[in-house]
Amino acid sequence: MNKRSLYAFALTGALAPMAANAECGEISVAEMNWTSGGIITGVTEFLLTQGYGCDVTVVPSATTTAITSLAENNEPDIVPELWPNGAPAYYDLAEQGKVVKASDVFSEGATEHWLVPGFLVEEHPELATVEGILNNPELVGGRFHNCPDGWGCRIANDSLVEAFDLEGNGIEVFNHGSGETLQAALVSAAENEEPYFGYYWGPTAPLGQYDMVSVDMGPVDQQAYECNQDVDCNEVGKTGWPAAPVFNVVTSDLAEREPEAFELMQHVTFENDTMNGLLAWHADNNATIDEAVVHFLQNNSDVWMDWVSEDARANLQGMF
Repeated sequence: MNKRSLYAFALTGALAPMAANAECGEISVAEMNWTSGGIITGVTEFLLTQGYGCDVTVVPSATTTAITSLAENNEPDIVPELWPNGAPAYYDLAEQGKVVKASDVFSEGATEHWLVPGFLVEEHPELATVEGILNNPELVGGRFHNCPDGWGCRIANDSLVEAFDLEGNGIEVFNHGSGETLQAALVSAAENEEPYFGYYWGPTAPLGQYDMVSVDMGPVDQQAYECNQDVDCNEVGKTGWPAAPVFNVVTSDLAEREPEAFELMQHVTFENDTMNGLLAWHADNNATIDEAVVHFLQNNSDVWMDWVSEDARANLQGMF
């Protein structure tokens, strides 16, 4: 049986809906339009359906779409992987008591980095710090790979480039035209063991596929970080990157109506390395999101079994 047939079989069997019982009713779950969001929704759907007997409806969504729907319709019941930095209206809804943060999706939050390849740091340990890079620009190719115009990280990076005076220290700033070319530059350097210095974020597939070192940029200065994200900031400053909050969110109605489902969502947290590796597996195998869901379930039962209740654990035992 080939890989495709194997996963089709697993999805047909293990993920076939279980009849809802009286203890859990109908629950709607948003599916964000990016890979990690789809995977988290798939895992959530499986656990709610097979473990708790819920009647789950998956609703295609995105950050702005989900927030608008929550505000206007009080649904979906569950929104996995909501990035509140991109949806500040979330905090208004939380203050109004309409939604509740169930958990942090990623154990370390979303991460942002200035990166160099691991092999370079092995050869030149000083490149693990921004000071070492500024003192040895030729070792990283004399170039910094920046975000495309229009991305939020571009504003912050432009501020940091100025604060650390990259160009004054002999480092050209290359502003990529798309996320695809930014990723391609990182991948090419890692695979060919070439000098590289640039921005990337996680959890993402490249951080799971390649040995990249996050450059030590010093401690986080929250005031400098906030100013650096403002195009009108006149006092850019040096700072490390703080972790970005990423939440699993439920409606307050769901938390009251389905307390066991709410309790489950309070435990759904992925280790960053686990998600990086899962996204890398998805990319390396040209897999579908459903296949990545099955891959996670098959290989991490010790993780997700700890998320569920004792009764749900009994229902799920032996499925993978």
